[in-house]
Amino acid sequence: MEKKNQAAPEDLHVGRQIRDLRKAKRITLATLAKEVDKSVGYLSQVERGTSSLPIGVLQAISKALGVRASWFFHPEENASNGESEYIVRADHRRTMAFLGIGAREELLSPRLSGQLLLIMTRLMPGGSGGETPRRRKGEEAGYVAAGTLELTIGDQTFTLEAGDSFSLADDKPHLIHNPGETETQILWVMTGNDY
Repeated sequence: MEKKNQAAPEDLHVGRQIRDLRKAKRITLATLAKEVDKSVGYLSQVERGTSSLPIGVLQAISKALGVRASWFFHPEENASNGESEYIVRADHRRTMAFLGIGAREELLSPRLSGQLLLIMTRLMPGGSGGETPRRRKGEEAGYVAAGTLELTIGDQTFTLEAGDSFSLADDKPHLIHNPGETETQILWVMTGNDY
């Protein structure tokens, strides 16, 4: 059993981010605990900020959630002036890279726990959202900010160019792919039930 230690203030902040990201990815505490070889009780304490979080454990959690440990840290200047609750500066976005499929996602929302989530997906030439169609509950919408997007919804495939937008609902399976020779950028808006 892990020892309960006094948590530092930054552990509380990181714990909330771990909880928000875990829930956004629909991973249960039990699944995460098994993945990082820790108890459910300990991880629950970490998420509530009541137990300390050694860097080794943070690295294991980060790996299990598909992000780098640095993803959980905000620059000091954002924390000190209080803007991090409301604003995400372009050079301070949290990112998740999926190198195997040529995709990168940037969180444009200041937090994952609100009712709206704003994400920028960047697809390298030939990149995709993976081979398995994604399904989400509720609605989501996208805007192609740059490049060309091949969007497959069910058995229909559409080609969208910069400036085009789309909406998905009814839990429709969909795939995204960049068939072009330049980066494709997609701005996604999702409601709290989508992620």
